[in-house]
Amino acid sequence: MSQSILNTLEKPVERRHFLFRSTQTILSATLLGSVASYGADASGTIASHDALVSTGPADKISLSPLDAKTEQEKGPLPNPDPMEQRIGYAIVGLGHLALEEVLPAFGACKKSKVVALVSGDKDKALTVAKQYGVSEKSIYDYQNFDSIKNNKEVDVVYIILPNSMHAEFTIRSAKAGKHVLCEKPMANTVSECEQMIKACEEANRKLMIAYRIQYEGNNTEIKRYVRDEKYGKIKNIVAVNGQNIGDPKQWRLNKKLAGGGSLADVGIYCLNTIRFITGEEPTEVYAQIFTDTSDPRFKEVEDTINFQLTFANGMRAMCSSSYSQHQSRNYRIYAERAYLGLDPAFPYHGIQMYRSYADGNMEIYEMPKGASENQFALEMDHMSDCIRNNKKPYTPGEEGLQDMSIIEAIYLSAQQNKPVQLKKYDGKDLFRGTLPEK
Repeated sequence: MSQSILNTLEKPVERRHFLFRSTQTILSATLLGSVASYGADASGTIASHDALVSTGPADKISLSPLDAKTEQEKGPLPNPDPMEQRIGYAIVGLGHLALEEVLPAFGACKKSKVVALVSGDKDKALTVAKQYGVSEKSIYDYQNFDSIKNNKEVDVVYIILPNSMHAEFTIRSAKAGKHVLCEKPMANTVSECEQMIKACEEANRKLMIAYRIQYEGNNTEIKRYVRDEKYGKIKNIVAVNGQNIGDPKQWRLNKKLAGGGSLADVGIYCLNTIRFITGEEPTEVYAQIFTDTSDPRFKEVEDTINFQLTFANGMRAMCSSSYSQHQSRNYRIYAERAYLGLDPAFPYHGIQMYRSYADGNMEIYEMPKGASENQFALEMDHMSDCIRNNKKPYTPGEEGLQDMSIIEAIYLSAQQNKPVQLKKYDGKDLFRGTLPEK
């Protein structure tokens, strides 16, 4: 007889519950008998309910699928690491991205956890700490930040600050003995990027730039199609990332803080994603800027910038970013036997693939839909995996430096109104590290 039935029989039973309990016991015994041949071990002991549906080792759980093989696969269970084994993160900056996306993403992480907060607003930090179970002792401001070196729970500092502060806090984090995950763009200048890389190398700490698109499933699938030449060679790519920005007082419209306008903030997605999916580096850039300086938003930074990337293999990419148009985030790849792309391509959620190709006398237009995954959880878990297994992150500081080198050339081209030649490289993925786990 199972222990659960014994427990039921051993508890005192009031008279009015006797009939119900007795009936429940009989039904339980009947049910257990019907599954004994399925759930009993060699000694005849009945397995628990979890054991009946679990087929993996003790630290991993798997369940039998509910749907037929005709349906979309859901993939394995999350099976997150125990909390005490996860890599601890300090979030630096509690603005929109941190509060709306990054902190909630820890709920989807398997290898990462938030253990500290850094903010110039103590009251906000206290509130957020309560929401996410962070100890008040692990709250820092920008002045006492360096004391984070004494916090053994913090393995990684995730920098989500205005662009001009990335270099300072990366260097301070490295000196404090912490690994660094830094938002894009990596910094405001090539020189700052080089200083960040040097600081982390000297401290023997890892530096990763938060290019979430390079960890996202749909973009990774497009990359596979392009690299495998599934639809032939790529001829042209068109990429757009624009939005209608609001408050003229926000830091993104302050050149000292942001380094630039739409190019540095959203145009970088077009540049970095094209470099990612092709693995190639452009050899020439040509750009033009269009800004209405009477608009109070654009007193210091550019609004719209169109730029063309030319590659050694003859491929061209036409890109555009803007701060004054309705939100549009997409790219289309023109290959020999199809066109394909993502629309939208760059948002935090809801990325959608599409493709069109000929099949006999039919033109097929498809919109494949992959499983939805949290992009921030994917990139943080990759960083955690690299720390645990001593691997170079897939998007290291060198990747951010290369983008900034090209961005500076794009601005120069727009200023001079002529093409600018770039350094030529042989090979693919020259600035990337270890591929993320599938």
